[in-house]
Amino acid sequence: MKSNYSDEELIRYWDGFNNYYTIVNGTQLHYVAGGNGPVLLCLPGWPQTWYSYHSIAQSLATNFRVIVADIRGMGSSSTPLDGYDKKMMATDIYELIQQLGLKQVYLLGHDIGGMVAMSLAFNYPQVVAKLIVADGLHPSEGLKQMSLLPAAGTFGDKIDPQQPYTWWMSFNQVKGLPEKMLEGRYRYLLDWLFHYVMVDDSRMTEFEREVYASVYNQPERIRASNAWYQTLGKDIEDAKGYKSLSMPVLGIASNVSFSFYQYALPSVAEQYELLHLADTGHYMFEENPEAVISAINKFLQG
Repeated sequence: MKSNYSDEELIRYWDGFNNYYTIVNGTQLHYVAGGNGPVLLCLPGWPQTWYSYHSIAQSLATNFRVIVADIRGMGSSSTPLDGYDKKMMATDIYELIQQLGLKQVYLLGHDIGGMVAMSLAFNYPQVVAKLIVADGLHPSEGLKQMSLLPAAGTFGDKIDPQQPYTWWMSFNQVKGLPEKMLEGRYRYLLDWLFHYVMVDDSRMTEFEREVYASVYNQPERIRASNAWYQTLGKDIEDAKGYKSLSMPVLGIASNVSFSFYQYALPSVAEQYELLHLADTGHYMFEENPEAVISAINKFLQG
């Protein structure tokens, strides 16, 4: 990883936060922490790292002790050869919570981080006081209904919110090939993806793009992050045995995910709220941090 984008350099941009490294569930995890108050534990998604919370973490730290963890295979956390099903990754986070001596946390997950957050809430509900999932619900049978080909006239340079075509869900299933194709070239994928799923991709700065490219240019990081997708089948099977969540749940949905959230969230949560950010794309922390911060504070402090 380039020194300009190391954890040690990047944490300089986060006043009051520090880096930490620990071993949990046989795996090294990296996390950052800052602020005071009830603990808000945050999990990032693909293809980003802990740094994806930079636009909201410091503001939230005025009310909470904010911890942002690189999940298994992400950032400076370990890249083991297996263990990327969401139940195992949730166990990583559960053991982190135990190691930190916390009885309960507020939990926030985005994208893949949302899947892990929900798995934690399903499997270890006693440690989750409230749950927030931003564009990232637990895998379900609905994923099997995704089309191999886009609907006619819907696949342009911007994602169609009514009929989204997410071809990378299939591409990331392939083992071995993506690493060879994308090593040292990941910035091409990042630029295309951010433009495709964001309403205003100028909100993802050049610096941020280089931060993520510096991580995912490495073949072991590509292999590990793709493994999050290669375990979706197991995640779906695991979900069949889960009971509905009893803790309060907030879903924050972008312009792409709202219709899915409308029918999926009620099926997994007994008490929930749903916020639709209609003019905001998938990377909502960058595009609309003010709305996200406001929603989190209202939900957790209300």
